[in-house]
Amino acid sequence: MKLKFVLTISIIILFYRHSNGQAIITGKVVDMSQNTIPGATVSVKSQDNQQGVITSSTGEFEIDLVKAGVYQLEVRFIGFKTYINRYEFAEDKTYDLGDILLTEHSQELQTVEVIGRMQQDYNSDYSFSATKTSIKNKDLPQSLSTITKELISDRQAFRLADAVKIVSGVSPSSVYNQYNIRGISQNEEGQIVNGMRTRQYYFLQPITSNIERVEVLKGPASVTFSSVDPGGSINMVTKKPLIEDRKEVSMSAGSFSTIRGTVDFTGPLNESKTLLYRLNAAMQEGQSYRDLVENNALLFSPSISYIPNDQTAVNVEMIYSNNDGTLDRGQPIFGATAGTTDLNSTPIGLNLGATNDYFKSKQLIITTSLAHKFTDHLSFNATYMKQTWTEDLQEHRTTNGFAVDINNQPITSMAAMRYVQRQQFWNVDNFNSYFNIDFKTGSISNKLLVGYDLSRWHKTKGGGQNSARGYLLNDGTVTNAFDPDNAANYQTETVNGVIMPKPNVEHFDLNNPNYTIKNVEDYVINSRIAVPSALTTTHAIYIQEQLKIGKFAALLSLRQEWFEDITNFDAPNEASFTNTALIPRVGITYEVTKNINAYATYLQGYQPQSNTVSLMPSTSAFFWDPNSPARFEPLISDLKEIGAKGSFLNNSITMTVSVYEINQKNILMNANLPCYPDSLVQRGADRSRGFEWELAGYISPNWQVNASYSYIDARIVEDQDNSLNGERKENTPTNSANLWTRYNFSPNSPLKSLGLGLGVQYSGDKIPWFTRDFTVPSYTIMDMALYYNPTKTNMQLALNVNNVLDTTYWIGAQNYLRLFPGAPRNFMLTATYNF
Repeated sequence: MKLKFVLTISIIILFYRHSNGQAIITGKVVDMSQNTIPGATVSVKSQDNQQGVITSSTGEFEIDLVKAGVYQLEVRFIGFKTYINRYEFAEDKTYDLGDILLTEHSQELQTVEVIGRMQQDYNSDYSFSATKTSIKNKDLPQSLSTITKELISDRQAFRLADAVKIVSGVSPSSVYNQYNIRGISQNEEGQIVNGMRTRQYYFLQPITSNIERVEVLKGPASVTFSSVDPGGSINMVTKKPLIEDRKEVSMSAGSFSTIRGTVDFTGPLNESKTLLYRLNAAMQEGQSYRDLVENNALLFSPSISYIPNDQTAVNVEMIYSNNDGTLDRGQPIFGATAGTTDLNSTPIGLNLGATNDYFKSKQLIITTSLAHKFTDHLSFNATYMKQTWTEDLQEHRTTNGFAVDINNQPITSMAAMRYVQRQQFWNVDNFNSYFNIDFKTGSISNKLLVGYDLSRWHKTKGGGQNSARGYLLNDGTVTNAFDPDNAANYQTETVNGVIMPKPNVEHFDLNNPNYTIKNVEDYVINSRIAVPSALTTTHAIYIQEQLKIGKFAALLSLRQEWFEDITNFDAPNEASFTNTALIPRVGITYEVTKNINAYATYLQGYQPQSNTVSLMPSTSAFFWDPNSPARFEPLISDLKEIGAKGSFLNNSITMTVSVYEINQKNILMNANLPCYPDSLVQRGADRSRGFEWELAGYISPNWQVNASYSYIDARIVEDQDNSLNGERKENTPTNSANLWTRYNFSPNSPLKSLGLGLGVQYSGDKIPWFTRDFTVPSYTIMDMALYYNPTKTNMQLALNVNNVLDTTYWIGAQNYLRLFPGAPRNFMLTATYNF
């Protein structure tokens, strides 16, 4: 019986070994200079089997065939011609294909990025939007930071702020979709999507599941993106169809009752692979560490690319996004006492709101892109984007002041409140078209671009805001402000032994928070404002020349722009204001070595004042104003920057260093006068100087890193308040640093299925926006991740733990009643399957 058992086991083992014998293909992908190419896609295909892998940081690959046979091998990498060859792998052994050589190939059809990015790493070495044509980042004479979808995934950066916070010089200004870049807060209420300016949900941040990469172009980019911020522009590049089949399903659950699910399917729809598709969808239900705050989101984004031949390509994409949540106006704290301020005087979860508050925003974007190549030297590109956006809001919020007693003295434990209802509707049209002309004049290579842009923002009729605020008079009417000289005319109440004028909307007691369902019928609506319809239109023509002679390259641009703002559009009191600008850019690049480029650039920025803008620092002061803010001087800026970009460790890692100065003038902002909440002031000038360093890529085949450091000296140069001249600019950390790294244990290690992630973020202290009586302290937080990816499977489990040390910190503040605390320790468990 024993012998029979042993023989049976032996036969099973022999059969198992035979059935698992397989052909193994290895090789290395290199370019013409014998530099390895990490992130290239290597696939093999037979009649009944198709497999693929991505080359490592050393350009190497290994494919374990399911069975022997005749295969077609393809190697693809953007910027290079596709390598195709047929091989017979007839035996169960290892086949070393040696070096596979890829030759460079200019991809004119990719000027509008109709086909998706193939590589899968923390590096993206090209951009399409920075110059409206494909350019390698090292050849761009301007600082550009990129966060790839792989880095977004490893960090579980589901919101935009979680993705961009690791970029040098970028820090969130609040918990909204709002950032400070190089010491300058955003003034443009919108987001750039695929190089097009869109109206975006400022209060609820966009989710990132349909994003291929996020590009942060530093400095004013008006020559490229029209009216954008002087500090920099955030461009979200969406995922485009791929020529190979890839499917991914992901599900997550974690802290604050958060549940997420995403799908990402792509591939060809026909045998000739002329019709490609991609489908991204995501949903989230989540609450927050902040009381009453939630952020539920639904995203649906299909796209199709049609490439019938080498001359023509068309891409059509839709983005439907529906956000349903609650506005987070920040943490209130008790006012300063005897010159001291305690940011921990209230819990970080304390929120001034009511249970029945809500904020809903919905958008639909459809984009169509066409690329056509007439000859090898002449091509045409055109893109049209249509967006609709709606907002529906009900909230209880502070008036940005404390309650007062009958003697008009502030009660720093009571926040004065108001109630707001708001709806608004937007239509946005973008059109961009240009010709590319490539030619040579002697030894000089030229890439000439001539184009036309149209941007049309229409705030339609029907929007409005109702508001209840102020104090109740004895006759039942309401007044916005309390006049102590006429205190007898006000209704009064006694709270905690203190007599005070009775508010229209109940004060919020910081000592005794009370979250009840508010009966909004009890309020006296003392402000009913129709949101003024508005139409802003920008027309522009531009010319751009990229020339190269020897080791020198230059990027020269000139844009002529015509701007018109029509307030009360298509109404009896319609008023029109116009502005024009001529916007230059000059950049020079010098190839120090094969892997290092030095650059210098000068460019200007231009941003007309408009009532389509309501971000910092203006804070909606003129959003309801029937007189267009275009009557004020436009915001103008300039950038001077020098730096160097290099690739090291056999091109597996990139590094950028830069030194810059940004100047801006004519800043329009709220005067912050409590008695005149909508009054404006136009600050004279600001200046920001700084140094940045960034590094990204593979240190070894199993070890990726993304690191950055930023020093910013941002100052108020000229202000109507002379005491502010020379002072630090608001909401700007002087020093900040970020690190994220992932290490996968080698296949020979006992921990071969595991990977570790580690992140550290440091931010220096900040000055709040509307008070200089206290400082937002510096902070350092640590994040960690554990990845489990069983060998030769398509499944990964990831556990991300953020703020591991449970540090209490604040990312910014406006005043005593509006601080923005960061999240305490939290986790997210994610299961991802690829097939």
